Amino acid sequence: MKQDKPRSVEAWLAALGMPSADRNYLPGHERVQKLLDAAEKQGIIFQRPLLRIRVAGTNGKGSTAHFLAQALQHCGYKVGLYTSPHIMQFHERMRIQGVSISNIQLTHLMAKVLPLALDVGASYFETATVLALSHFSMQQVDVEILEAGVGAKLDATTAVPADVGVLTPVALDHQDWLGNDLVSIAQDKAYVFQGCDMQVSAPQALEVKLVLEQLDYNIVEAKPLLEPLAMLGVHQQENAGVAWQVLQQLQSYHHTFSSLNLNCCLQVLKQTNIAGRLQICTYSQHTFWLDAAHNSHAIDALLPTLASLGHMFDTIILCTRQDRDLSDCVPKLEPFTHKMVVMTGDGKHAYASVEQALQAETKAVISGRFLVLGSFVTLGSVQQWMEQHEL
Repeated sequence: MKQDKPRSVEAWLAALGMPSADRNYLPGHERVQKLLDAAEKQGIIFQRPLLRIRVAGTNGKGSTAHFLAQALQHCGYKVGLYTSPHIMQFHERMRIQGVSISNIQLTHLMAKVLPLALDVGASYFETATVLALSHFSMQQVDVEILEAGVGAKLDATTAVPADVGVLTPVALDHQDWLGNDLVSIAQDKAYVFQGCDMQVSAPQALEVKLVLEQLDYNIVEAKPLLEPLAMLGVHQQENAGVAWQVLQQLQSYHHTFSSLNLNCCLQVLKQTNIAGRLQICTYSQHTFWLDAAHNSHAIDALLPTLASLGHMFDTIILCTRQDRDLSDCVPKLEPFTHKMVVMTGDGKHAYASVEQALQAETKAVISGRFLVLGSFVTLGSVQQWMEQHEL
């Protein structure tokens, strides 16, 4: 069935319904496999890279993927990085050597992939995954790093074989799709190791460790990288430690990477900064800290760093979805702020939007400190608001 070709990125997103924060998750590999097969038949995807790394977990998987990409590309490898969701622009999801896909490249790929995706009924995330794989194939990258969307067992990123499986900390999240207990979620996310020659895990909770011990894998548990990092957040030492363990494994056991310069890798890990992770922004006379922590596990990980900052925030704005209960996090955050604003998406709060909250809270003080916690969609809204209101 012939489909009209969208003429822009926005038109393509509209064709797939433009779901907020990829919430139209559809589990299963059948659709994405059909799409991959169709893309291969048309020569859109025509080669596998030297190395494919896939990263799953509840929190820290994006940071870990970025750490790995930065280290490998600075050591001379051409690296394709696929992450989600984006902060400001869809193009951010697929980067080569740290550079997002261009608008020309993306619209060119969409014209080829979108008709195939609509024919097989592929979801937004599945289509985005195949677009990334297509882009990396056409640009002949050496390394692909794929961050899972939800879970791992039925995630689009695990529909293709990989060489290295990485599991970041597992916690309760997305229970509607992955199960209501830590064991069920761990069993799903551990699929990231399926078919991989190397398996690396972050330190895990006891229930998760027991699940991993029952699997027939040689999983190496990483240790935190106890080095001063450019990134704020002591939890980033754990994410950097996972990346560091992967790099050491590659240098020791993968013949193609035996000459990998680990000293170079270490220096890059120490210097890496990643958007949306306690990112400091200034607006007018105000200072904002923006972080994508929007579940209990991620917020708990932030608390030691907030305690170390040595100052109170004027306002903490905590944004989350209506189906996610963060009431237990509020008393943990209150010691660090003069005022808490909680926005749950149900409309039962003081402000109609995060933009309205920012407008009101910044007017209340002359030179304020604000912490905004929420999804990447929320952080994108904050940055857009700053740009639109910049003096």
